[in-house]
Amino acid sequence: MPTTRVLVVDDEPTVREVVVGYLRRDGHEVSEAEDGPSALALLEGGEFDLVVLDMMLPGVNGLDILRSIRAKGDMPVIMLTARAEESDRVAGLELGADDYVVKPFSPRELAARVNGVLRRATPKAAPARDTIEFDGLTIDNRSREVRLAGELVEMTPKEFEVLAHLAASPRQVFSRADLLRDVWQSSPDWQDPATVTVHVRRIRNKIESDPENPRWITTVWGVGYRFEP
Repeated sequence: MPTTRVLVVDDEPTVREVVVGYLRRDGHEVSEAEDGPSALALLEGGEFDLVVLDMMLPGVNGLDILRSIRAKGDMPVIMLTARAEESDRVAGLELGADDYVVKPFSPRELAARVNGVLRRATPKAAPARDTIEFDGLTIDNRSREVRLAGELVEMTPKEFEVLAHLAASPRQVFSRADLLRDVWQSSPDWQDPATVTVHVRRIRNKIESDPENPRWITTVWGVGYRFEP
């Protein structure tokens, strides 16, 4: 299995030392940055498979770095934050963070989350149906492309997987816990269910003519989501 490259960005030397030690023990090649500008320089100069990114950094904060990462691609990012407020967690998820960990945290748990996110980032085998098509919406599992009325809809890998999973079972209701298990291979104990909410919102913004009154992905209140064919 190829060695994975992880960048750890945190302004606390003790945190970096412990996290880097655990990740290297798991076989990852790890680089470090102590502030925002150093992190951006490393990201510009090298390729990484995942970034562990503190939210509060000197120079350039973690959310701005996350914006820069997402402007260029879909590299997995795990946010570290000393803030436990939901608004701070959702801000990172809205920008495309794959997971978050609140300080103080167990370095063993963080290492497990890194390994889990890297596994989930590996492309999955396509479902049995190569192409799913309903009323002008086409989901091609071979090319991993979505088209609406013939026009290509840009989606992140995880957005595509959520949509394809829902569309593969029309009218079946999936809870957020179901989608965490099936798409993220995770659980509410490890990952915030708000991750699902954010991804569904982003998908709706891309395929729905009226995201507030969705035609494709509807909400079953108190239960979850379903795809309407």
